[in-house]
Amino acid sequence: MNTILRKEVLGPDVVRLRVSAAKIAHKAKAGQFVILRVREDGERFPLTIADSDPDAGTIDLIFQVVGKSTALLGAMEEGGEILDLVGPLGLATEIERFGRVLCVGGGIGVAPLYPIAKVVKAAGNVVVAVLGARSKGLLIMENEFRAVVDEVRVATDDGSYGRKGFVTDAINDLLAEGRKFDRAWAIGPVPMMRNTSKLTCGAGIPTLVSLNPIMVDGTGMCGGCRVIVGGHVRFACVEGPEFPGDQVDFDSLSRRLGTYREKERRDHEACKIGLDHV
Repeated sequence: MNTILRKEVLGPDVVRLRVSAAKIAHKAKAGQFVILRVREDGERFPLTIADSDPDAGTIDLIFQVVGKSTALLGAMEEGGEILDLVGPLGLATEIERFGRVLCVGGGIGVAPLYPIAKVVKAAGNVVVAVLGARSKGLLIMENEFRAVVDEVRVATDDGSYGRKGFVTDAINDLLAEGRKFDRAWAIGPVPMMRNTSKLTCGAGIPTLVSLNPIMVDGTGMCGGCRVIVGGHVRFACVEGPEFPGDQVDFDSLSRRLGTYREKERRDHEACKIGLDHV
């Protein structure tokens, strides 16, 4: 149960695990996530389902090592078992035939964007993906996207691959070419989602972002995942994780996400030098 069948390092501190989870795989839909716990004394934390195979009974999890729990998960090898794995959680992406769709992913946000792009394309839409990373070595899943969408644009901060600049620069290129889009998704770091939403919504493109605030139980009871959308408190674990980008209070989201950032950094460093008492 919850056995790691395959482990792949996609880049510095970025890991892809294929996990045996038949019940989750049979029910999982694009946009949903799981909450897991690596060991008995560990914390519960969410990861979006990057892909699923109901026939094989597997799900793929892609994550970046940023704190103790992700460091422990990243240190596990094939054949190991994740202690707790609960899901699928959250509302699935609403899919219909929109027409022309823009899918924008930044950094590790490319992973949760992939299943959305795949099902949006399967629904008969024309899909253009814009993928961003700080440098070529940090770009993930480009080949997977090229296999399922109509066009891929790449932007790297340092210009080591694709267009030099941010994903917003690549979007501006598309708009300058006269490209029109009926719907957009943007998933990535908070500043990237904020800036992308401002640009796309300003261009008249309804845009959804996927929020990943602090989560504990995944059922809406603890209130840890609260976000402000349209001036109202929403619970991302049961009402999201997708919300209209032009309605999200990104400032409050940033503050909440930064609550444990320093502790995460210290715990990650402790794990790297082999300490087990943090």
